[in-house]
Amino acid sequence: MALQQQQQQQQQQHIKWQQHATKRRRCRQHWIKHLQLLGLAVIILASGPAPGHAQQQKFRTTPHDLQVLEGAEAMMRCEVANVAGAVQWTKDGFALGFSAVIPGYPRYSVLGDRKQGIYNLRISNASINDDADYQCQVGPARLNSAIRANAKLTVISPPASIEIKGYSHNSKVEVRENQDLQLKCIVANAKPAAQIVWYRGNVEYKPEKREDVVEESTAKRFTTTSSLKLKPGPDDDYTEYTCQAKHKALSPDMPMRATVQLSVLYPPGPPYIEGYSPGETLRRGQTVELMCRSRGGNPPAQLIWYKNGSQIRMAYRTAGRLSENIYTFTAEAGDNKARFRCEASNVMSQNPLKAEVELSVLFAPTHVTVMGPTEARVGDIVPLTCTTAPSNPPAEIKWMVGGRQVRNATSKTIVSPEGGWTTTSNITATVEPNKRSLVAICHGLNMQLTENVVSTHTINVLYPPAPPLISGYMEGQIIPAGSVQKLLCVSSGGNPLATLTWYKNDKRINSVIRAADKSVSAEITVLANVSDNQAQYRCEASNSATEIPLFQSTTLSVHFAPETVKIRIEPEELRPGMEAAIICDSSSSNPPAKLSWWKDGIPIEGINNTSKPGLWGGTVSTLEFRVNITQEMNGQVYTCQSANEALQRSVHEAVSLDVLYRPKFVPPPSSTAVGAEGESLQVLLQTRANPTAVVYKWTKDGATIPQDGEHRIFADGGSLNFTRLHRDDAGIYSCSASNSQGKATLNITVLVEYGTTIKSVSENIVVNPGEDAMLSCTVEGKPLTEEHVKWERVGYDMTVKTSTTFANGTSYLHIKNAQREDVGNFRCVADNRVANPTNRDILLIVKFAPEIAKAPTLLRAASGTGERGRLPCRAQGSPKPNFIWRQEKKDLPINRTYKYEVEERKIDSLTYESTLIVDKVAPADYGAYECVARNDLGESIETVRLEITSQPDPPLSLNILNVTHDTVTVAWTPGFDGGLKASYRVRYRMADREQYKYIDGLPNSHKLTIGGLRMNTLYLFSVMSWNELGQSSYLPDLARAETKGLELMPAELTEDSSNTPNLVIIGISLAAFGFLLVNASLVAWFFVHQRRKKVAETTNQPAKTATIEMYAPSSYNDTVTGETLSSVSEKSESYSNEGSSQPEYIDEARKKAASTYLVEGSDMPPPRYQKDGTLPVIYPNNIVNACTLPHPRHNNGSAAIHMTRDDQMLISKGVYIPSPSPAPPPDGSYYNMNSDRYLSYPPMEYPAAMDFTAQPMPLAHLQPIAVTSLATNGGATLIGNGSVAAVAGGSGTLRRGILRGVVGVPQPDVTHHTSGVGGSPLQMLHDLHPVNLSASTLTTSTTLNGSLPTTTATLPRQPHGILKDPNRNKQQQQQQQQIQQQQQLLNASLVGVPVSAGMGSLQILNLPPANGGLGNNLLMTTSGAFDPTAVGMSSFAGGISQAGGIPVAYTDADGHLV
Repeated sequence: MALQQQQQQQQQQHIKWQQHATKRRRCRQHWIKHLQLLGLAVIILASGPAPGHAQQQKFRTTPHDLQVLEGAEAMMRCEVANVAGAVQWTKDGFALGFSAVIPGYPRYSVLGDRKQGIYNLRISNASINDDADYQCQVGPARLNSAIRANAKLTVISPPASIEIKGYSHNSKVEVRENQDLQLKCIVANAKPAAQIVWYRGNVEYKPEKREDVVEESTAKRFTTTSSLKLKPGPDDDYTEYTCQAKHKALSPDMPMRATVQLSVLYPPGPPYIEGYSPGETLRRGQTVELMCRSRGGNPPAQLIWYKNGSQIRMAYRTAGRLSENIYTFTAEAGDNKARFRCEASNVMSQNPLKAEVELSVLFAPTHVTVMGPTEARVGDIVPLTCTTAPSNPPAEIKWMVGGRQVRNATSKTIVSPEGGWTTTSNITATVEPNKRSLVAICHGLNMQLTENVVSTHTINVLYPPAPPLISGYMEGQIIPAGSVQKLLCVSSGGNPLATLTWYKNDKRINSVIRAADKSVSAEITVLANVSDNQAQYRCEASNSATEIPLFQSTTLSVHFAPETVKIRIEPEELRPGMEAAIICDSSSSNPPAKLSWWKDGIPIEGINNTSKPGLWGGTVSTLEFRVNITQEMNGQVYTCQSANEALQRSVHEAVSLDVLYRPKFVPPPSSTAVGAEGESLQVLLQTRANPTAVVYKWTKDGATIPQDGEHRIFADGGSLNFTRLHRDDAGIYSCSASNSQGKATLNITVLVEYGTTIKSVSENIVVNPGEDAMLSCTVEGKPLTEEHVKWERVGYDMTVKTSTTFANGTSYLHIKNAQREDVGNFRCVADNRVANPTNRDILLIVKFAPEIAKAPTLLRAASGTGERGRLPCRAQGSPKPNFIWRQEKKDLPINRTYKYEVEERKIDSLTYESTLIVDKVAPADYGAYECVARNDLGESIETVRLEITSQPDPPLSLNILNVTHDTVTVAWTPGFDGGLKASYRVRYRMADREQYKYIDGLPNSHKLTIGGLRMNTLYLFSVMSWNELGQSSYLPDLARAETKGLELMPAELTEDSSNTPNLVIIGISLAAFGFLLVNASLVAWFFVHQRRKKVAETTNQPAKTATIEMYAPSSYNDTVTGETLSSVSEKSESYSNEGSSQPEYIDEARKKAASTYLVEGSDMPPPRYQKDGTLPVIYPNNIVNACTLPHPRHNNGSAAIHMTRDDQMLISKGVYIPSPSPAPPPDGSYYNMNSDRYLSYPPMEYPAAMDFTAQPMPLAHLQPIAVTSLATNGGATLIGNGSVAAVAGGSGTLRRGILRGVVGVPQPDVTHHTSGVGGSPLQMLHDLHPVNLSASTLTTSTTLNGSLPTTTATLPRQPHGILKDPNRNKQQQQQQQQIQQQQQLLNASLVGVPVSAGMGSLQILNLPPANGGLGNNLLMTTSGAFDPTAVGMSSFAGGISQAGGIPVAYTDADGHLV
């Protein structure tokens, strides 16, 4: 259909195009005719009269009608004789022109020759549009008249398609029988119209009723339709109907056809059966093949076999219109008279068609059955019956009894439901004596089939057996329980042999039967037990001939011990104060058992020992004792023993007393629980009670504490938990414990410690000289005593003129006879060791006359002409001074003219500054000005000069701040900048060279670090300044510094080795390499051995605290070397480990190890104060075991050390106290006190670094250090700083980290406190943690002239088990002795004087003066051969004194390197 629509659209477009072309053609023909007439007239006038002999033009070949196939070539012939005029062709009256090539008609052309008069019109690829009337015209000329000849061109086109509507070619048309069917054949787009011929099969079909229609589908194309109406029958099934188009354009060899095949649905023919004829006889076992066939039918018939109405086969096959179902089977007796039916049907069948047969099968009986008794006595008449299986025809029965045929036996025949007949015969037989059996034989015969079946029946003749006999045991014989006893029973004779059965007290038991020809035996094996005592064993013999069994019996005697002991308590519920009877009942025993009571292995005398008959013929015994019940008897165990002395066997049973009593609290260590605010606290109470199901209830002030963990304060049984303490949580908490027996109550006082806070301080105190001053500082905190508030001032001796008092939380500082030197800030420091210390500064002002600052930069000013000049004048005084500016002894008119203005500002409470502003500076304004500062106590006058802007002055001084192996840090004091911003440039050179190198300073900085220097080289340094107007001169090269080397070797080892042979060097190198390999192997073996040993110890001592390996360096011998010093420089980041492990440093680390650093003095927080080994008196002696987490800021104080209360408790005897902190979880993770959570690895982040922001130290304390055995053989350097230990780099900031070769410092967890001895005590604080003891730390507090602070020495690993050492007391005594020796050693006050200590030496260099303040420094070095054990410093050396010089790094209690 889509193709037809497309063709119609194309045809419609073609028609439109033809209509437009016709209009254009008619217009052209109109003008051409006029032009032809005009041309013809001209030709006639020009030709003149023709000669009389000229011949007239005529057609030699006249065009004739032509028929051509579409797409072929058409040739219209036209030949003119005596042509004179012009020749052209016209199409439907339209002149095509005189040219051989016709414009507008590319397929048209004129072929010929004018000389010969040939004008043939050729049309290529002819189409329907070429179908027209054509005319060959010859125009007039020279008296020749015009001639014309017409011809018609007919273009024919074959049909485009042929189809039977609704069906494809060769498709199958399914139709029911006698159903109307219409076939419609369509032949489309032919010219002229095509004819249609129908065929039925191969024969032309000419029906009476046929409808043909011809329609013009497009211009000059026609479609022919032919409709055929059919009513198919069975004969039309498989018939083909063909529609064929007839057309002139079609080749007869290739007809155009469309064919369909009819599939007519109709019912099948009736079925018929082959393979068996009615009346035919079959034998059982014969193979039968029944074939059911049905012909016809569309679709072919479905054939199904039925047997007696039940479907048996439905598989069939078809061939064309024939269906066949073959059923093959073997004839059986059940097939006799069976009806086999075959049914045929298809979709056209209203009811199935049927055919059936009935079979007749002959068969003999398959067996005969003889029924009757199998046993009989002599003289009995025995009835016998013989029955045959079904048979066709009926079978006959023959009897044979005792070898003789029985005649005249009666029989009867009945129809079998299975087919055929069954025959039955009954006879009787008499049992004769002297025979053991009687045999009867029955025969079944089918006479027609001559088949015979036989069955035999045997009747046994019965005789009784002899009585049984028992052997194997004699009555009265004693059998011990648990032994094995065998009994044998024998019976002889009898037919059949006797059946023997054993019974125990009328209960049948199994036995082993053995039979012989004339006797049978039955044996049993008895494992004697309590039930066998006085048990009767009976053996019975019987067979079919005995009406009552024959038997013999015997009775056993068995000794047995008691099996169980049961204990009864009367009454069942025990409570304190009552009397209870504990009764022991022993189970049956033969002979009677002996009872006894025991407690803790000691016999108890019983009462009321009674006996009575028991089970199995034994005796039951009872023994009891009485006891008065107390609470302490709960859980006590009593044992009752029952013994059978004859068998030497006994049993026992124990009972644990269950005494019910109300709860009773286990006395806690104290009735007070102490915790720190913001931290967690757990108060754990335990009770003893029975029953143990105790209900706890916590209350405070009558309010119940919730039980769920979502609250900040919650109870969990006997545990009271504070997830985050608040100071309002303090108070009395009551815990009640109750069970079914009663209730108990216990009160616990919770004290909440919180850090000190300075609530208020006195305002700046102003006093007159000579008066007493009092400063107050009000502090809040808990605990809070006088010792928790201290006053301090840097560089001020607080012991001379000051005293303190404390009352109601306020500390008062009294200063006697206040003078000018007492002016300054006094710091109130509050620290109760609970939280971070707090401090406030209070300014003491003693009135004094003004003092004008005389710094060079403050007494000069510079300005350009016409600019504003600013002259500063800074003064200190109290009360506030008034400033007066003068020039040439005359007061300046300040603020009265535009010329002079004054700006005043207050710098601090004592310092004021007045700035004179000179507007539009003129040359006359330059010069000296006087600044007068005046108050009630006096005045001060200084001259300030105003100069014209110029180049800057050189810096005032240049100092060396720090020296490493390749860097030097310098600092300078600026000079006058000339009134403009100044920059600075440092030059330096090696001392033995003249060439300088230059480096510019950083903006706004007066310090510079110069890098890239050579090691072991002396450098000279100088500095200059410059501004826009020029530069100053350089300072003299007086500042010098020598960089350090990797190792400092003795002079005898530094000889020139240039003459050493290469072979010697190679040999030494190989030997050293081999030695290193051996050492590495030994170290590895040592680690593996130690680790296995630790694992074994941990396995054998499960109660010890698990350890975690953390912070330790990767090598045992890789301890602190000289890099201890370099680790705190501005390059210390190279040695820190911020959370992850870093590779070992070898060459680079040792290279940096040789550096030595001097440290700036720093304004550090003041030390914390507390008495040795004491707690505030406001607390009881025993602190409840409150589990409070340690605070990260619990640092150790100064010379007088006291540990944090919530970390440890100190006992006067110095023993170890378990940490109240929560133990690490059992998986070995580490509790991070900073983040309040458990980590699966040791934390690598530390508290924030301490900043050192004070001014640089005076040059007097920055002298170079003399060369000592600083790095030789791993020597150590110790650095102290004033009263607060600190080490800093150039930036003045110390970062805490894990240094290569420095053992890490863990958090405090277990503390060992040892009291100092002597006037200058040295306290040793082991700041330990349960770690894998590859490294430990030892905290040491030392006092040197009252200024050496607490330090922590990081040591190599201590022996395993330092946390729980059974020899701890002995070690403490040794440490007491060591402390005395250390005190003597460290109290040395000489600079650079070695202290004799056996082998090696310890030198104290640059010892600060007694009142040096924080700006002083202490440097201690040890020689390579120094033996700490020889001078009592084994606590520093640990277990590796043989390693030579001991590297030591000091830390505070938080682990910060100082």
